[in-house]
Amino acid sequence: MSLKGAWHWQVALAILLLLVAASASAAGVADRDAPSETLFLVQIIVLVAIGRLLGEFMVRIGQPSIMGQIIGGVLLGPSVFGSLWPDLQHQLFPAGEAQKSMTDAIAQLGILFLLLLAGMETDLGLAVRLRRAAFGVSLSGILIPFAAGFTLGELLPASLLPNPQARLVTALFLGTALSISSVKIVASVVREMDFMRRNIGQLIVASAIIDDTVGWVIIAVTFSLAEHGAVDLWILVRSVAGTLAFMAFSFTIGRRIVFEIIRLTNDKFKSDLPVLSAIIAIMGAMAIITDLIGVHTVLGAFVAGILVGQSPILTRQIDSQLRALTTALFMPVFFGLTGLETDLGVLSDPAILLLALGLILIASLGKFGGAFAGAKFSGFTNPEAVALGCGMNARGSTEVIVASIGLSIGVLDQRLFSVIVAMAVVTTMAMPPSLRWALARLPMREDERDRLARQGFEEQSFLSKFERILLAVDNSASSGLATRIAAHFTALRKMPITVLNIDGKPQGPEAQSGGNKDEAGRTIDNTAMAIAEQVRESAQRTVGRVGSQEAAIDGDLHVTTSGTSGDLEALLAESAEKGHDMLFVGVEPTAAPEGGLDQKISRMSKSFKGTTAICSQRGALPDDDGRLRILVPISGTERSMRAAEFALVVAKASSAHVAAIYIREPQQASLAPRVSDIANAHLAAFRKIDEIASYNDISVEKITQSGGAPDLSILRQARRGRFNLIVLGVSRRAGEMLSYGPIADTLLEAADRSFILVETE
Repeated sequence: MSLKGAWHWQVALAILLLLVAASASAAGVADRDAPSETLFLVQIIVLVAIGRLLGEFMVRIGQPSIMGQIIGGVLLGPSVFGSLWPDLQHQLFPAGEAQKSMTDAIAQLGILFLLLLAGMETDLGLAVRLRRAAFGVSLSGILIPFAAGFTLGELLPASLLPNPQARLVTALFLGTALSISSVKIVASVVREMDFMRRNIGQLIVASAIIDDTVGWVIIAVTFSLAEHGAVDLWILVRSVAGTLAFMAFSFTIGRRIVFEIIRLTNDKFKSDLPVLSAIIAIMGAMAIITDLIGVHTVLGAFVAGILVGQSPILTRQIDSQLRALTTALFMPVFFGLTGLETDLGVLSDPAILLLALGLILIASLGKFGGAFAGAKFSGFTNPEAVALGCGMNARGSTEVIVASIGLSIGVLDQRLFSVIVAMAVVTTMAMPPSLRWALARLPMREDERDRLARQGFEEQSFLSKFERILLAVDNSASSGLATRIAAHFTALRKMPITVLNIDGKPQGPEAQSGGNKDEAGRTIDNTAMAIAEQVRESAQRTVGRVGSQEAAIDGDLHVTTSGTSGDLEALLAESAEKGHDMLFVGVEPTAAPEGGLDQKISRMSKSFKGTTAICSQRGALPDDDGRLRILVPISGTERSMRAAEFALVVAKASSAHVAAIYIREPQQASLAPRVSDIANAHLAAFRKIDEIASYNDISVEKITQSGGAPDLSILRQARRGRFNLIVLGVSRRAGEMLSYGPIADTLLEAADRSFILVETE
C-alpha cells in the first residue's frame, strides 16, 4: 500500500475514533438499568462503520472482510478501547443486561442470517459429484483435529473450565471448533484465485461444504447435550433421531414445500420484496422446528439456506437483496460484537497464552494433516495434497459462531471464548497466503483445460442469463411447436415454465363451476392444463434422452399454469416483473394480412419486458423431435451466434440434425484472402459455431452460399436440404409496429416450413 493510501486510512480511522468518542458522550445514559434506544442506534452505527472500514482494509491486503469486522470489535472492546479510555468504552458499551439484550438480539438474528447465507452458498451438487474424494478429505480433516481438540478439553485443568461437571460438553465444543472449515472463507479465496473451475479448487470447496454440513449437525446435537448439563442416552438418541428425521424431511417433502412457497409468493404478491419476506419466514420456521426437536436453531437456518438456494424461482435480484441485507447489517454487527466479547488481556496469563498457542498449533497441524492424509489416500499428488491441507485450514465465521453459542449457553467462559476467537482469526488470516502459494505451484491438467473452456463459454452464454419461461399459446399448430421447443429448454436448462392460454375461455366441466383458479384468482382452462401436461411429458422424454447429469431430474421440472382473466398485455408485463424473462409465443395467425407480424403478437412482444421467441408452424412436423432438421442462418454477428446457440440447444435436447448456413455476398466471394479478411469471414463464423457445438457435444453441418438475396437463399436451402425448422436471430426495429427486418418479413410471408424468430438483442 502506498504512503498516500496509508495516510488516507489513518485519517479515516482517526475520524472514526472521534465519532466513537463523540457518540459515546452524546449517548451517555444516566440510568444504566434502563435501555436506551439512542445508545442502541449509536452502537449499531459504530459497529457497521468500523466493521466496513476495517473490512475494506483487509480485502485490500488480501484477507477476508470478516477479519476486519472481528478486529474492529476487538479494538472497540476491553482489549484496546477499554484499556485506553475505560470510562468512555463502558459508556458506549455498558455492561447492563437491559442494554446488551438489544444488541444481542441483533447478534442472534445475525447468526441465523449468516447460516442462511452459508446454506444458500452450499452447492450440494458439487459435493455429490466429488463425493468420494471430498468425503475422504473432509472426514479425515474433521476426525483428526476433533479428536485432538476433544482430548485437549478432557485434559484441561478444572480451573480453566467454566463448569467442571460439564467437561464432556466443553470438550465437544473445543473439538468442533478445531475441526470445521469455514466454507465462506474457503470459497471466497478459491474464487479469488480463479481456481473454482480447477479440480483441486472444486475439491477444496466440496470438502468445506461437507465440513460445514457435518459441523452444524454436530453442534446441534452438542447443544442438546449442553442444555441438559449431562450426557443422557435418551436425550442423545432423541437429538440424533430428531436431527436425522428433520434432514430427511427437509430434503424430500420440505424441499418441494419451500419451492412452492417461494413460487406462490413471487407470483401472487404485488407488494415490494415479498419473496425476501417469505425466505425469512422459512428460515424462522425451520429454526423453530429444530429448536422444538431439541437441537440448535442454526441447523434449521443452515438447511433453510440450502433449500432456498436450490429454488428454481430464486432470481438473481432476490438473491442479491438478501446478501446485501446480511452483508451490510448483520455481519458487521455480529462479528463486531464477537470482537467486543473477546478480551485479549486474558493472554497475559501464561497458562491461557500457552493454551492459545497450543490450540492454534493443534488446529493448524490437525486440520492440515487430516486433509493431507485424506488427499493422499484418495490418490492425489503431494502438491495437490498440500493445497488441500492449506485450503481447509480456515475457521473464520464458523468457529466464531460456534464460540458464541458455547459462550451463550455457559460451556465456554470468557477465557476459552477469547482463545477460540484468537485461533479462528490466526488460522483464517494464515490461510489465504498459504493457499495462494500452494495453488500457484499446481500445473493444469488437460481435463481441467477442457472444463475451463466449457465453463468459460457458459459464463458468456446468451442463454445463461435466462431463468424462467412464459409459454403463451392458443391451442393452434404453432402452439404445439412452441410447447415442444419450450419443453426442451425446461429440461436442458432447468428453467421453470408457466403456461398461459391466451384464448382465455374455460372449456369442459370446470367452466360450469367457475374453472380452476391460479394464485391471483384468474381462471385456468382445460387447454392450459393439458398443454402444461404436454410440456411435462416432453421434458421428461428429453431428460431421458440426454441423461440426468446434464438435464434436470424429474423433481426439478417445474411446470405451472396461469389464467388469463383481464388485460393480456398487463398480464404479460406483470409476468416479466415476477421473473419470467423468456416468452415463447405459439399463436396464430403469426403474420398480418398486410405483411409483418400480426398485431396481437406485436402487442404481446412489446408488453413483455424480456426476450421473445415467436414460433410459427408451417406444414406438418415429425412427431419425433429427433427427426427435426434445423437450419440456422449465420453472418458472424453476435445476433446470429446467439440464434445458433438457441438452435444448438434444441438440437442437443432433441438429437436433431442442425446445419448453419453462411451466405456470402458477391463482393466477398470475389476478394482474394490475402487482400481482405472479409473473404474469410465465414471461416471465423464457422469456428465460433464449432465452439458452441463442442460445448453442446453435437456436430453441425456447415453450408456456404454465394450471392443472391439472403432471405431467398435461406428458403431455397431449406427446401433443397429438406430442413423443416428455421431458427433466425432477430432484433427489434424502431417504429410504432413491431418489426424484425426484411428477412423476418420474408419468412412471415413466404416460408413454407416452420420457423422460430428469436430476439437476441
